[in-house]
Amino acid sequence: MRNTIYWVEIPAKDFVRAKKFYETIFDIEIGLVPMPRGKYGIFPLEMEAQGAGGAIVEGEGYEPSEKGSVIYLDRGDDLAIPLSKIEKAGGRILLPKTKNGANGEFGFIAHFIDSEGNRVGLHSNI
Repeated sequence: MRNTIYWVEIPAKDFVRAKKFYETIFDIEIGLVPMPRGKYGIFPLEMEAQGAGGAIVEGEGYEPSEKGSVIYLDRGDDLAIPLSKIEKAGGRILLPKTKNGANGEFGFIAHFIDSEGNRVGLHSNI
């Protein structure tokens, strides 16, 4: 059985700014992919790994928002590193690292507003 979520697209008003924001807070490189519908940058992706992949997208019909669905990006072991970079990179923390579940049995989560105005969640196991 596959997980329900397959792919996530994070809207951007300023693609270059959004790309720099996510590369900075996650210490990654976002790969550019030519698409006819706008600018498209893919987060590092392992095709055989479990979970969904995702991209930053600038184009018609993509509107950043603090409201609506919240996607959670997996940050592996610890949220402290990306959280420490969010404000310097142009974002804003809404919910600091918080236990997910009564005793943290589902790990930890945090919420932030990215450089484009999207509300995004983070998840880690510890």
